[in-house]
Amino acid sequence: MSQTVSPAPKPRSVLSARRLGLMASAAVIGAGVLFSGAEYATKPNTAFLASPAYAQNVQRPVGFADIVEKVKPSVISVRVKVDGGPRTMSFDGDSPFPPGSPMERFFKRFGSPDGQGQGIPDSPRGPRGRNFSMGQGSGFFISADGYAVTNNHVVDKAQSVEVTTDDGKTHTAKVIGTDPKTDIALIKVDGRNDFPHVPLAEKSPRIGDWVLAVGNPFGLGGTVTAGIVSARGRDIGAGPYDDFIQIDAPVNKGNSGGPTFDVDGNVIGVNTAIYSPSGGSVGIAFAIPADTVKSVVTQLKDKGSVTRGWIGVQIQPVNADIADSLGLKAAEGALVAEPQPDGPAVKAGIESGDVITSVNGQAVKDARDLAKRISSLPPGSTVKLGVVSKGAEKTVNVTLGELPREQRQARANSDERGDSSGTEVPRLGLSLAPAGKVAGAGSDGVVVTHVDQDGPAAAQGFRTGDVILEVAGKRVDEGLRHRYFGVGDRDIGRWRGERSVAKLIGPEHGVHQ
Repeated sequence: MSQTVSPAPKPRSVLSARRLGLMASAAVIGAGVLFSGAEYATKPNTAFLASPAYAQNVQRPVGFADIVEKVKPSVISVRVKVDGGPRTMSFDGDSPFPPGSPMERFFKRFGSPDGQGQGIPDSPRGPRGRNFSMGQGSGFFISADGYAVTNNHVVDKAQSVEVTTDDGKTHTAKVIGTDPKTDIALIKVDGRNDFPHVPLAEKSPRIGDWVLAVGNPFGLGGTVTAGIVSARGRDIGAGPYDDFIQIDAPVNKGNSGGPTFDVDGNVIGVNTAIYSPSGGSVGIAFAIPADTVKSVVTQLKDKGSVTRGWIGVQIQPVNADIADSLGLKAAEGALVAEPQPDGPAVKAGIESGDVITSVNGQAVKDARDLAKRISSLPPGSTVKLGVVSKGAEKTVNVTLGELPREQRQARANSDERGDSSGTEVPRLGLSLAPAGKVAGAGSDGVVVTHVDQDGPAAAQGFRTGDVILEVAGKRVDEGLRHRYFGVGDRDIGRWRGERSVAKLIGPEHGVHQ
């Protein structure tokens, strides 16, 4: 049956148009630079737009439909069930019955429905099963036999993992291995050898290249968004090997573990984090580069875990002040703040204050570059390190050890080893305490226990938990602590007037490698 809609009376049509115009004006005021009031209100010249000359001069936008059709079947939605621990019930507030009611008295006397607390009138709590929560993310197949990549934080502590493919079918998956340091996880779906899969890119993308993000934001599986590579080599403080690709394709909750593709259908990265004041996409997302994914996945597939090379040093970037203090030509390389006792570096003769400038002949940009290079090499292999030591350049052969799973970290807010409130140094805007009084800081140097965010120390990048080992090439002991960091103006002036460098240890400054 068809339905005929009568045209509205002319006066109402004019009123509707005026009302729309007013709302559009309000939108222009609220949107600021997003709209122009004049352009919004002006009626376009439809005759000009329809002219053959206009059609010939305007190139039709290039779409991504062919690429999407090619890669989308390989992308999966990942759903996990996480055990949240025992679920409890309390008759002091968690009871579903009103206080003092007959039902509450009954269950206090005879126990809860699952038999817990029976005959114990004031039993405060009794287990009532377990709390389970559901989480979701994204992933993608990398082989026809069901191996798939996702994020570690998606499947971490999962009791069960299910994946939903693009055709709507659900499969049970198992976790093969995870690597928290890079946030990569490898899972597998058994029973088939014909899963659609995609390759990891062989080359790095360029800034400005088009990219596509495919995933499961907010449970909306198979969502495709487009953007460009905004930056490379981003360090967002997520881990010691941060080297993220920044993209502006919209990425939201649920996209974690999903792929970012180039225009050839290769995976250039795995989406793992977004920057957002609101919790939603603001056009700043971060993906783990394909070369990192490839090396981690290879180890996870072979042995279920990742081992990394290790030279046994605490390192930090070389800034302009440090480079000037050590007589370096440029602020490059990695400063050795503290070699670890009996570590590979100590055995090779590397000392505190040395600067590592190259690995196997390739220049080291900064501390994180060194950490990434060394960690990518297998334990037991030998590397040639270019080192600047006391102003002289030399080459040192180091046999790599295996990176320990746990690393020491100073805890300036801990009282496990006595008072760590520290001595205040107002002219520098920080407080210091002997390292021996702060848990995890060792026995050498002094620990920064507080930093005034408006002081000169904060401007130089000092953070609570940093350990200062040397100043002006001299070890900081109890005596030098008063000399260089005493509260008197004379002492402060002497420290600030000298050509000095502070070697630091801490989660913000140092990298264990």
